[in-house]
Amino acid sequence: MEEYPTKQGSENLDDPPNSRLFVVTSRSITEDELRDSFSVFGDVQGVWVVKDKQTKESKGICYVKFSKSSQACLAMEEMHGKVLSEGTKPIKVFIAQSRSSTRHRDVEDEELTRIFVMIPKTFSEEDLKNTFKEYGDIEYCVIIKNKFTGESKGLGYVRYYKPSQAAVAIENCDRTYRAILAEPRTKASTTEECSGTGSTTRAEPGNYPAMDYRSGDFTRCLMMSTRAALTQEQIFALFDIIPGMEYCELQRDAYGMSKGHALICYSNLGSAVYAKEKLNGFEYPPGNRLAVNFVDDGEDRSSPVGRMAMQFVAAQMLSAVWNGPSTSQIMKPPGYPVVSSVPRIQTDVNLPPLKKLAPPDSKAKERLFVVFSPSPLPLDVLEDVFCRFGSLIEVHLVPGRKVGYMKYADKQCADEAMAALHTRVVNGVKMKVLLADPPREESHKRPRTY
Repeated sequence: MEEYPTKQGSENLDDPPNSRLFVVTSRSITEDELRDSFSVFGDVQGVWVVKDKQTKESKGICYVKFSKSSQACLAMEEMHGKVLSEGTKPIKVFIAQSRSSTRHRDVEDEELTRIFVMIPKTFSEEDLKNTFKEYGDIEYCVIIKNKFTGESKGLGYVRYYKPSQAAVAIENCDRTYRAILAEPRTKASTTEECSGTGSTTRAEPGNYPAMDYRSGDFTRCLMMSTRAALTQEQIFALFDIIPGMEYCELQRDAYGMSKGHALICYSNLGSAVYAKEKLNGFEYPPGNRLAVNFVDDGEDRSSPVGRMAMQFVAAQMLSAVWNGPSTSQIMKPPGYPVVSSVPRIQTDVNLPPLKKLAPPDSKAKERLFVVFSPSPLPLDVLEDVFCRFGSLIEVHLVPGRKVGYMKYADKQCADEAMAALHTRVVNGVKMKVLLADPPREESHKRPRTY
């Protein structure tokens, strides 16, 4: 067994970037088994099994280092969810975060599929796609253009369906393209990426220049972002509260799955300003905070008269917002119903009535391991849902992870909760509910607190 490199010897662990895997496996799996399983995908430079300092037994966690990023990505895609030996649980495989990173989570697939390239200004999107399609199936291509002239800036983005395809493109494309992984989409990078009128075959939140209302940039179009899996109907009903909505479209990928963004357009500036101020930060469903921002609607407001009119309307609407009712009390004009309050728990599961928690000092007879997608539910919501099956002791969320544990004083109650809630959606969050590994009873170790 190789010792995990010390600080001096770890400088090559992230060279090249994203070439190291983080693997969660059974404690019985050995280093040789891991090496044999992963070596079919490329040159394995090292395997490190994380062991308990006192017992020297495996903790069920290991790292696998490849010589190329494409090999690591392919191994992740092929090995995630596979069973290495009979009687063990399926392994979980992720690209490990850089050792110099300050983040508390490993790299997500979405961050590994989009590359940034430098291209001739004469390139069209079709040229860009034809150049990079040899490395894998392309989801979309974007050429960054000057907002005012519409001319290419000689920069573009290519998004693949798989991380391994993007890695192969970076490794094998002509060096003149200077291909690198694109920065994860954040508010700042979205603005930078889309400082032009970027054109693409399907609507992307990044293709709309973000506007800053503090500088007087108001438009009739809004981009809403959500971590919860909202439906088209839910988004339409929410934004239709404000009169004048002309268009509402949930952005979807090639498989029809929601990307967590929706484009909403209003017939007038006042309605858009009102909707932005009222719904930005609004929790829907409870625990999921919406982000709503202005995006370019294509209208020219560069003339002094046009900007004055825009700012006048916006000032009137903002005054109405700041001096009017709270978001939960938004009202439509006469003839429109008042918006009813959102139920605390939204799910298609037929939940039992609420039950009291078990005493905190109760002995745990069963623990459930829950995986959340796209993000964890608030603790109070989880407690509300899982206590309904009886004997719930406590709920614990793992910091920085999309997982948690539910501790029960009665095994049957835990089994009923798992049967009822596994793969179901609560408040827009899908949950995988599984039996957790039993805690190891060793006298010299501090007992689990969850």
